[in-house]
Amino acid sequence: MNTEEEKRSLLLEMIAFSTVDGQLHKRELEFLWKVAQELNIKKDLFQDLFHQEQTTKVRKSEFQRIQQFYRLALIMYCDGILHEKESIAIHQIALEMGLNPGAVKRVLDLMKKAPNAMIDPKILLKVFQEQHN
Repeated sequence: MNTEEEKRSLLLEMIAFSTVDGQLHKRELEFLWKVAQELNIKKDLFQDLFHQEQTTKVRKSEFQRIQQFYRLALIMYCDGILHEKESIAIHQIALEMGLNPGAVKRVLDLMKKAPNAMIDPKILLKVFQEQHN
């Protein structure tokens, strides 16, 4: 992630997705703050993002799109409650990103079965790469 604009866009998209079910769970907020810290976003800017309008920035590489999809999926599972609105939204977002629907379904199924919803990054990439063959 190179620019401040890209970092903000990433977080804005994650914030919008985390509230798609109508509420922001404490675990979702904690996860978002950890991502913000990794991106070197200061606390005041992070808090300000909750009051900004989302402007989606198209990620150029497939790897970047897969990363963002996985981050959103982690948010979806981090509160321990899977809402129907979240499920519909994540599939729609993945389609808009140009990700393979079959791979998306497989990744979400793997995450659902994992004890903490996390899957090995190599497996994540392998699932998407298999769709290219």
